[in-house]
Amino acid sequence: MRRFPFFFLSLALVLNSCQRVPDKIEPTLSYAVQDKYLMALPSPFPPLTEEEKATEWGREIQIGFGFAHQLDLYQAITSFKRAEFLIPSEEKMRSLEAQYEIFLCYYMGKKWKDVIYAFNHSQLRYVDPSFPAFHDLLLILFETYNQEKMDADADRILRLFFQYYPEEGQKLILSHALIKADFPLVEEIAATPPPKPYLEEFLTNYEIHKKSIGKAQGLNALIPGAGYLYLGQKQSAATAFFLNGLFIAASAYFFEQGNLAAGIIFTSFEAGWYFGGIYGAGLEAKAYNERLYESMATPMMTRERLFPALMLNYAF
Repeated sequence: MRRFPFFFLSLALVLNSCQRVPDKIEPTLSYAVQDKYLMALPSPFPPLTEEEKATEWGREIQIGFGFAHQLDLYQAITSFKRAEFLIPSEEKMRSLEAQYEIFLCYYMGKKWKDVIYAFNHSQLRYVDPSFPAFHDLLLILFETYNQEKMDADADRILRLFFQYYPEEGQKLILSHALIKADFPLVEEIAATPPPKPYLEEFLTNYEIHKKSIGKAQGLNALIPGAGYLYLGQKQSAATAFFLNGLFIAASAYFFEQGNLAAGIIFTSFEAGWYFGGIYGAGLEAKAYNERLYESMATPMMTRERLFPALMLNYAF
């Protein structure tokens, strides 16, 4: 009868290899564009003339800008849409301006599907580099397609961006690599001239402070709760240790007493806690690394203006 606990323990150690959590992290990097930053950016379009301001559509555009500067994007979109309907057909640039402002408002509100819809149902699809906001239009489309996981469209926009703005294209690739935590690409860019000390410092500090997923799982397989303790989660470590110890003791007791059915039942319960603890420790290590990455990458990308929104040349 004593063979049963050893059999289940051996089985647990073998099956542990199937519980491996991948090392690839999936951080969520976000930025907040401050109203002061937006108001400091100029408009890409010439100001309305006095004659244009006196028109009904001109007044709607002015109202739209007023709401936009207050970041009341819903009201701004409504005004810009009204202006678009009222602008005469011969005022093509002003019509494009209204369409672009709607497009920009959706982007600022992170309404990614609406950004795509606004673009696909406007004349912005046909603009060329002579369009005053062409640079920003490409930036917005690149981020939006990435957010919606439309990789083919994002790659197409990136190639177009490189064609007209090659130096900034490198910066955009770095931005995307950091957002996706693509370490091989980030390391390659860091090693490419010119020197990027901020990037090297970021990679070094992350490597120093990150936790090993394999180590967390290995420790928890060796001593239940040890993986959580490695991650600094003392309460979870204590809970895992005592629960596993309780079920192991109960299983051993029933096997010693010859109660095979109860021993198997309690051993199956222990297997669940054991496997769950190993996998859970790996998930917690992955989550720890993701939060660490986010806390380090977000201020660095904000400071170096690596978020696409911080690379915009214009606003409202």
